[in-house]
Amino acid sequence: MPRYLTSLLGLLIVLSLSLSASASEVKHYSVGDLLRPCEEGDNDARWGANLEAECEQFINGFTDAYLLLTDGGEGQSICLPPPGNRSDEVRWAFTEWAYDHYGQRDMPAAAGLLEAIKAHFPCE
Repeated sequence: MPRYLTSLLGLLIVLSLSLSASASEVKHYSVGDLLRPCEEGDNDARWGANLEAECEQFINGFTDAYLLLTDGGEGQSICLPPPGNRSDEVRWAFTEWAYDHYGQRDMPAAAGLLEAIKAHFPCE
């Protein structure tokens, strides 16, 4: 076997072993994990925009999926704010909920975010 093929095969084996080891160490994205960029985005002059974007992109993906799955139809228990300022309003609601339920910061972020929007945006 040519030397470069042996090197390539060795590299592929090392990469596959390192990927499988890191995959087993991955933990879920928790309320605490989402809270960090949501709160620090407002407080950090240097990296604040990046952190705020991380928080709001998670929120935007979640709310878009929620609206898609529920069809945004009538009879819903959650009425999200209008799109123009939705991500900010949901971020503020989530941050408040996360502090009020700080003992639950290990729960999955999506579950915490759902609880936050249920509490803050009920349909009237």
